[in-house]
Amino acid sequence: MNDSSTSARTIHFSDTTLRDGEQMPGASLNPAQKVRIALALAEAGVASIDAGFPVCARSEIEAIQMIVRAISGASITALCRTMPGDIDAAWEALAEARPDKRSISLFAGTSPLHREYKLGKNVPELLDIVRRAIEYGRRRFAIVAFSPEDASRTEPDVLCEFYREAIDAGARVVGFPDTVGVLTPDGVRQQIRYIQDHVPNLSRAMLAVHFHNDLGLATANTLAALQEGVSIVQCTVNGIGERAGNTALEEVVMAIALHGQAMGLKCNIVTEKLWQLGRLVSDLTGIPLPANKAVVGTNVFATEAGIHQDGLLKHPDTYLPFRPERVGAPGVSLVLGKHSGRAAITERLAAMGVDLSEHEFDRVVDLVKESPKEAFYDEAALLSSAVAVARGDAR
Repeated sequence: MNDSSTSARTIHFSDTTLRDGEQMPGASLNPAQKVRIALALAEAGVASIDAGFPVCARSEIEAIQMIVRAISGASITALCRTMPGDIDAAWEALAEARPDKRSISLFAGTSPLHREYKLGKNVPELLDIVRRAIEYGRRRFAIVAFSPEDASRTEPDVLCEFYREAIDAGARVVGFPDTVGVLTPDGVRQQIRYIQDHVPNLSRAMLAVHFHNDLGLATANTLAALQEGVSIVQCTVNGIGERAGNTALEEVVMAIALHGQAMGLKCNIVTEKLWQLGRLVSDLTGIPLPANKAVVGTNVFATEAGIHQDGLLKHPDTYLPFRPERVGAPGVSLVLGKHSGRAAITERLAAMGVDLSEHEFDRVVDLVKESPKEAFYDEAALLSSAVAVARGDAR
């Protein structure tokens, strides 16, 4: 997107479709497919690509190596636990990347639930593990990120202690993940402000946010964080990911495209790439793209309602949030059905070169409205049949 404002902050997108997105049940990508998506993300202007979790499988290392060889421009990141073996696997995967374009993202559960039941560690023990892991990672990687898993349910003072320790150890990015998607925008604002007020060394690192969509609030939560000064969004194409998914890249991008001036924000994503990017990810992962998906769903630019169809024919902005071409979509679709008005049927008949008497046209309108929904898979055939019946009735 283009924004001539010089005072607006630039928001950077760190896409995790190839890692967190692929963790969605039913999603599966082979190395070649990961490369195709990574190339599309880079072409769309994504700043950083979370390419995978190297230690989980040999194929992950090979996929990341292929991405590194194929991509120029975007940074490539690999996920690691706070364990030397994970960092070693990430180094094998990323060794060929430019030093300024490779990074690792370390994570450790910090909430009381994670500390007690998953890790069996107290806060001092876990702080020491995190510090040692970051220092180990910095021996090979100039850019090390750290995210306290389940940050949104971690005690605020404890959370800030982890951030302070991580930054002192050399982390250049620290993340705020709402791992189970429980926050509301007001809660996000409160937590981000608390972090900013209680982490004195935060100026030495960038703060990223990573929201899940379990309450359907991931995009709203992300925008709230951006308005509090956060500059990195971790997200996925189509919002795929664990459980209800992640923040959807295309939703945040278009919110900034439409409201960036008011929010003082801009980004470098090419919005015209979003439509095809969404379909590429859906096709390769096998995760269907819902028709009513915000921004890139087919129904965004389709309507059966006669009042809407009439308005769209008179001026497309009457019932559109933005023009189809803004996201690279093919165009507006006026679906014929019982809710359709005369304007859409007139337009469709004119496109077919069909000229009817007033009586014939009235009959066609009635036939379209009476046709069962399942017949609409071929609207041209529906109209042709209705025209034939109407002309036959007229005789």
